[in-house]
Amino acid sequence: MTIQELCGALSSGRLDERFRELYGNGEREYLRQRARYLSAAEHFSKLYPECDDVRVFSAPGRTEIGGNHTDHQHGCVLAAAVNLDVIALVNFTEDGFIRITSEEHGTNEVDLSDLSVCEAERGTSNALIRGIAAKFAEMGVEIGGFSAYTTSDVLIGSGLSSSAAFENLIGTIIDVCYNESKTGAVEIAKIGQFAETEYFGKASGLMDQTVSSVGGFVTIDFVDPEVPVITPVRFDFSGAGHSLCITDTKGSHADLIGEYASIPSEMKSVSACFGVDYLREVDVDDFYARLPELRNKCSDRAILRAAHFFDESERAMLEAEALKNGDLDEFFRLVNESGTSSAELLQNLCPAGAIEKQEIPLAIMLSKHKLNGCGAVRVHGGGFAGTIQAFVPTYLADDYASEMDRVFGTGACRILAIRSIGGTEITL
Repeated sequence: MTIQELCGALSSGRLDERFRELYGNGEREYLRQRARYLSAAEHFSKLYPECDDVRVFSAPGRTEIGGNHTDHQHGCVLAAAVNLDVIALVNFTEDGFIRITSEEHGTNEVDLSDLSVCEAERGTSNALIRGIAAKFAEMGVEIGGFSAYTTSDVLIGSGLSSSAAFENLIGTIIDVCYNESKTGAVEIAKIGQFAETEYFGKASGLMDQTVSSVGGFVTIDFVDPEVPVITPVRFDFSGAGHSLCITDTKGSHADLIGEYASIPSEMKSVSACFGVDYLREVDVDDFYARLPELRNKCSDRAILRAAHFFDESERAMLEAEALKNGDLDEFFRLVNESGTSSAELLQNLCPAGAIEKQEIPLAIMLSKHKLNGCGAVRVHGGGFAGTIQAFVPTYLADDYASEMDRVFGTGACRILAIRSIGGTEITL
């Protein structure tokens, strides 16, 4: 489509039905998205005035609902895509370069003639772009390049996985244009994981990429990470009178690499005592029977974290079952139980030794006080700093968000909807 056609469709409301699928109901939300896309079109036109033809893509963030730190041990998770996304306006080229200008991060440029790992790019968007392109090339896909403008409302450090949304976006763009959309959502997720692990330099457990790519509520069983068992779960939270609220407690993620790395490392120290690589391979009864022996080989915290894994992996599937049965009381009980396990066993609510700054425990305490026995609340994502997740009766959602904003700052709390669609192209 041309830029003029896109702007005309946005202004006239022709894309509102598509926006309903991606962002939920509500005239106010449609107006916000129209303005957002029109602004993106204006920026694209200024950056690439010679490019009249444009294609539009979107990839969502995700929320982990059950299975806190279980994926890297080949366990089970329950997660869902959300209605915060990264969008891209794209013009495809044949000059062998991928150029992406972001509202948030400036311009990235990757020369597709060299798709080898670049050590100087570790930890950058260029590394992700190059890694995704490299994997497609390895699959035999001929990539010609493209120029794009992107903007994201998946906040970095929010626990909603902005990196997975970006990876999924790039993978979807390449797949649609250069591979006739043949790759499939799960394989696009694996390509993103490959880029993050091998090029970006950060170990990744595949959950984030899978949920962003597939969309909707999904359970994922990582018993075989190469072929994860993905099962959609149909449930309408809005129709059930509840909202999903994510609060950014504004805690700093600086110097937390060691905290995050310690969880899989300590869990593996326990599995190693049983001669296996992952806790999924350990018999839980054998684990409890051998506790005295384990204490001579592992730290008590490692044992507690292993105990969390066994229950949390099972709990994720029980939460999915509760949703399938429409049993919200049981679902909320399990979510609260998950939060307690993360606090007491996994111990990822705040960094070890933190005294003055305990944002996540404070936010959970305030949430429980405000909800007064309704809904559920737990740490969200990796923990130690960042976000909490709450399931709030819709009639209370605005009041709850206002209270969280009062304590943690304006805009800290977002009232979200579940998005049923993963990475996608938006057409007229």
